[in-house]
Amino acid sequence: MTVPMAQILHRAGHWPRLATGRVVLGYDERFLRRKRLVTAAGEPFLVDLPETVNLLAGDAFELDDKRLVEIAAADEDVLLVTGDIARLAWHIGNRHTPCQIETARLVIRADHVLADMLRGLGATVVAARAPFTPEGGAYGHGRTMGHEH
Repeated sequence: MTVPMAQILHRAGHWPRLATGRVVLGYDERFLRRKRLVTAAGEPFLVDLPETVNLLAGDAFELDDKRLVEIAAADEDVLLVTGDIARLAWHIGNRHTPCQIETARLVIRADHVLADMLRGLGATVVAARAPFTPEGGAYGHGRTMGHEH
């Protein structure tokens, strides 16, 4: 059996046709160049992109047989943070922690140390399972990178 290969990525809103498959990936899994993936229907395929990319929910891989496989964000353990958003975002960013910034809340990965710190700063912190799509990096990486970048 030949495993289909994806060497083309279409960004959300720029698909040439409808997707016939779907792959659900967590935040860490959505940063890749080469990998074997499996669709929600159990079909394996290989990804071999020219460079490492940050995949977003709504993007699609084009397989070598021209089928499209939509990328969906998996539910993950996260913390929903509300309160003084600007102040709390500063403290989260100061720790180089990926953060999804929304109008009325911040979303970070579940971390009991950060949860305690944020509560100490007056935040309301609620554990949840939800897709996690943090803000991208400012230097074109599409990811928040630590000091080592």
